[in-house]
Amino acid sequence: MPNLTTPRVRFAPSPTGYLHVGGARTALFNWLFARHEGGILILRIEDTDAERNRPELVGGILEGLRWLGIAWDEGPIFQSDRLPMYRSAAERLLASGAAFPCYCKATAYAGGDAAPSETDEGEGDDEGPNSQRAAACPCRDLSPGLREIRKQEGMAYAIRFRVAREGVTNFEDAVFGPREVQNAEIEDFVLLRSNGVPTYQLSVVVDDIDMRITHIIRGADHLSNTPKQVMIYRALGAEPPIFAHVPLILGPDRTRLSKRHGATSVGSYADEGFLPEAFRNFLALLGWSPGDDSEFMRTHELIERFALSGVSRTNAVFDRPKLEWFNTQYLQKPPVEDLLPYVEAELKRASIWQDAWGGPEKAWFAHAVDLIRPRTRFLGDFSAWARAFFTDDFDYDAEAREKFWKDDRLPGMLAKLADALATLPEWNHDACDAAVRGLAAAEGVKAGLLINAIRVAIVGRAVAPPLFETMAVIGKDRVVARIRRALPSMTSAKTSA
Repeated sequence: MPNLTTPRVRFAPSPTGYLHVGGARTALFNWLFARHEGGILILRIEDTDAERNRPELVGGILEGLRWLGIAWDEGPIFQSDRLPMYRSAAERLLASGAAFPCYCKATAYAGGDAAPSETDEGEGDDEGPNSQRAAACPCRDLSPGLREIRKQEGMAYAIRFRVAREGVTNFEDAVFGPREVQNAEIEDFVLLRSNGVPTYQLSVVVDDIDMRITHIIRGADHLSNTPKQVMIYRALGAEPPIFAHVPLILGPDRTRLSKRHGATSVGSYADEGFLPEAFRNFLALLGWSPGDDSEFMRTHELIERFALSGVSRTNAVFDRPKLEWFNTQYLQKPPVEDLLPYVEAELKRASIWQDAWGGPEKAWFAHAVDLIRPRTRFLGDFSAWARAFFTDDFDYDAEAREKFWKDDRLPGMLAKLADALATLPEWNHDACDAAVRGLAAAEGVKAGLLINAIRVAIVGRAVAPPLFETMAVIGKDRVVARIRRALPSMTSAKTSA
C-alpha cells in the first residue's frame, strides 16, 4: 500500500465537454478529502484521445473549478505531454510477458485495437468505459516463430494485457467494501493501440504510479475498470492505491443525470446566479453524509467533517428545488460582507455598478444588499427586480401600475407628499413613516393606498422590502425625484384603465 503520510489524490477530467455536475462532485470530494487530511490534490487533464478532445474546453473546465472554489495543488498536467512514458510502460509489460502483441484488426472482435469501449472518457466525467464480455484473442498464443515473422513483415500491432484465465482479481473499496472478479470474465484488454496511443486503462495507472496517488476517488461506474487497473499495478510491481467509488448522480426520474433533466454544466449554474458555496454545500450532500441531519454547512465545516466513511453506496438524486433552497440560504444567512463581492460582480455584469460603492459608500451598499437579500433566490435578482435600488433606470411593472395607481386622488396626494418629504430635517424609517401616515390621515384615506402607490413609484414593483426601510436606503433626493417623476405616469395609468 502507498505511503499514507501525505495523502495524494487527483481529479482527472477529459476535455471532451464542459465541467458538469458529476465531474464537479468528483472534484469536490477529492478536494474535501485532501483538505481534511492535509493532503495534495493534483489536476490531470486526460487528453490522449485526439479525435474526441476539444482543447478549447480545457479553459472552461479550469474556469468551472475556480468558480466552484476548488484549488488544486499540482498541475494541470496533460497526458498528451507524457506519451513516451505510457509507451515505455507498455513495452515493459510486453517484455515481462504480462502483455503480448496483437495483430488483429480493430473491428475483428470485441476489445479490438480501437478498444471502442475503452475510450478515454476521463474520470471526472463519471462516464467510464463499460465492461465487455471476455474475448479470446488468437494472438495471445502465437508461437515465437509466427511473432518473429509478423515482426519481419512490419505488421502493426497493439499491445494487450495477458489476463490470467483462472483465479480472481480482488481489491478493497473504501465505499463498497471487498470486491472480487473472476478473471475469466475479463478480456485481454488493450494497453497501447497500434498507433502508439495508450488506452485509458494504461495511462491512468502509469500516471497514478508516477504521481504517487494514494487514494482514487471516482464515480461508481468505474468499478468495472478497477480489476483491470489492479492487474496493471501488480504487473508493474506497484501496490494499488486505496479505491473509493462514489455513487452516481441520477435525475428525478432515477435515470442517469443528463441534459434532458436540465442544465448539467457547472458554468450554466454560475450563469443562473447560484453562489459557489451554495453549490458546494449541495454537491457535497449528493452521496455523502456528515452522520447527522446537518444540511447548511459552510465550507470550513464540510472540510472538517468530510470522511470517506460517510460516502453512501446508494445513488444520489439531483434535486433542483433543493439546490435553489441552498442558494436562498447562502444569500440570506452568512454575514452580508461575504455576499458583497458576488453582488458587485452581478451589478457590473448588468452595467449598473458604481465604484463608490466599493469605497466611501461601501456601508450604504452593504445596507442595501442586506435589505434586499431576504427576498432573493438568485444573484440576478439584485439587477432584476431590485434594480431600482442601484439605478434610476428602471421601468414600472404594468400590473402594479394598473392595480395601485388607479385612484384619481393619488397624483395630487403624492405631489403634496413629495413636497413634505423634501422638507424633512431627518431622513430615516420613522420620519418617512410619520410623513406618509400623516398625509393619509389629513386626506382621509387609508395609509395602504399611499404605501402601495409610493412603492411602485420608487422601485417600479408591487413587491419589495418594507417601504419605509426602502425609502431610507434609496435616499431623500432620489425618493422625492422618483415620486415627482411618476406623477404623469399615474395620470396615464388612470386614463388607460
